[in-house]
Amino acid sequence: MKAVLQRVNSAYVRIDGQTQAEIDKGLLILFGVEKGDEAEKCAELAYKSMNLRIFEDENGKMGRSVKDIDGGVIVVSQFTLAGNCKKGLRPDFTTAMEPVTANLYYEKFVDECRRQYAADRIQTGVFAADMKVGLENDGPVTIILESR
Repeated sequence: MKAVLQRVNSAYVRIDGQTQAEIDKGLLILFGVEKGDEAEKCAELAYKSMNLRIFEDENGKMGRSVKDIDGGVIVVSQFTLAGNCKKGLRPDFTTAMEPVTANLYYEKFVDECRRQYAADRIQTGVFAADMKVGLENDGPVTIILESR
């Protein structure tokens, strides 16, 4: 299970030209599930994501979490995080979790983020949809979390 956290000044998700989610300062989280991942790891990954201190504090250091700054969060499912590029030039996605279970884990992760932070601060994309994701990365700061 992987989560790519991007500290953003703004981010959005659009589907068929319609805005699905939009935030100002906060986190854009890309979330992917692989075969062998365990559902109970969703809570750990959500806790870490919501509490990771990657926002500047009064001393200009990374000392605040998204919760501390009352930031927005968008969680987007992204099976391509399971891509293996070790051989050849085309990613191999055979380690990606099958869609039905991956969606259950995605929903569990989102629910855990809402429980860890605040339901009204967490927005999402749509599982398996063709999404257009835009962001202004702040820093840039990008952190990769893995449950394994």
